[in-house]
Amino acid sequence: MIPDATQEGLIPFREYSTWFRVSGDLSSPKTPLVVAHGGPGCTHDYVLSIAEIANTGRPVIHYDQLGNGNSTHLRDKGGDFWTVELFLEELDNLLEYFGIADRYFLLGQSWGGMLGAEHAIRQPRGLKALVISNSPASMELWLSEANRLRSELPREVEEVLDRHEAQGTLEDPEYLKAAEYFYAQHVCRVVPNPPEVERTNQWMKIDSTVYNVMNGPNEFHVIGTMKDWSVVEKIDQIVAPTLLVSGRYDEATPAVVQPFMDKIPDVRWVIFEESSHMPFVEEPEAYFSVVEAFLAEHD
Repeated sequence: MIPDATQEGLIPFREYSTWFRVSGDLSSPKTPLVVAHGGPGCTHDYVLSIAEIANTGRPVIHYDQLGNGNSTHLRDKGGDFWTVELFLEELDNLLEYFGIADRYFLLGQSWGGMLGAEHAIRQPRGLKALVISNSPASMELWLSEANRLRSELPREVEEVLDRHEAQGTLEDPEYLKAAEYFYAQHVCRVVPNPPEVERTNQWMKIDSTVYNVMNGPNEFHVIGTMKDWSVVEKIDQIVAPTLLVSGRYDEATPAVVQPFMDKIPDVRWVIFEESSHMPFVEEPEAYFSVVEAFLAEHD
């Protein structure tokens, strides 16, 4: 069961605000876990179930990244504003706000894991362990695998996707339905999506600025500013013990995760056999058990 929040509020960041939620007691002797959500452009809602780890006595901090959810929205900002550096600065600001910059764990999911890798490459003094959950090491690998997964869809579904992308009619209901077929296979296999996942979906319908600018219209048609992103050449600079997590049916396929496994010195990898991109929703008990056991080794 997701515990009630013990704190919620806004953190000043530049001239904006970052919304946060704390589950558990930050004075606990257990190292706090910070959870970075995906997107870029999603919200904390769909990963909120990870707060269940707080039931072990470990405080868990969720936050909505700038531009999303309960944080400041900035619909007028373009690609020169929405950068990896911005979100790294926001994460550092959060750590300083809570006074935990000298000791914390970080779990990043999807884009959050990409952000987590960028953070860990800087070798921050307080990062005691890292969880990279369902994340690619480069967008080139991601796109290559997305195209492979698309080619394995029923021919009529792939034809609809191709036709509407060529025509630029990405809001057509036929296209959106075809995209949902891909999502049900490789993003979240719990259909209909649970309420917490649907809350994130609704937030993105309200304001998809960050996602559209940095990623593009959907998970497999990546045309945003992140399309050439990669940390492959820098991964070996991650010194924090690292747990890699992915699902057997994940859009983050083994090929996109493999560079992390190959290059991080202290690393292990768990693949959840009944999951796609959201094992914390698809196999929650197993996911929380694996993650908490890993973190407990490094308290």
